[in-house]
Amino acid sequence: MPLQYIEHYLVQTEDFEGTVHWYQHVLGMAPGPTPDFGFPVQWMYLGDRDVLHITHGGRKTTDNRKRYLGQQSEQTSGSGVIDHIGFRCSGLHDMMAGLRARQVDFRQRRVNAQGLYQLFLFDPNGVKVELNFPADEAVGLEPEIDASTFTYQHAND
Repeated sequence: MPLQYIEHYLVQTEDFEGTVHWYQHVLGMAPGPTPDFGFPVQWMYLGDRDVLHITHGGRKTTDNRKRYLGQQSEQTSGSGVIDHIGFRCSGLHDMMAGLRARQVDFRQRRVNAQGLYQLFLFDPNGVKVELNFPADEAVGLEPEIDASTFTYQHAND
């Protein structure tokens, strides 16, 4: 059966409340119903779909969570082997204004071949977040990097 969409991702953090607050107030997710797993977790929603699960990490990782999830990592910073999580979005100018008002740093990119204008930012835990907007919302904007200026480059062996 083919994959259909990203269902959710989990961020483990030492700043549980701060991470919930950031995703709620910077990206507009809403805390919502969360099953009782026997360890602290908050599900964050876009509409009626939970897309992000937030839980404690580092020295606050509970034995229940380690058993339930087969927890191996106690990392609380950076994306590790996962480079970023991406969301399809609309309302580019409003998003940029909101990020600036909250003093959230972001980088602008354009991928003409996909008709996208992208913003890249980091959550409070160092997880990279990619926001993808239709290119027609970016009329008059100039990104720091435009993918069309790159030529294909092979990875270093």
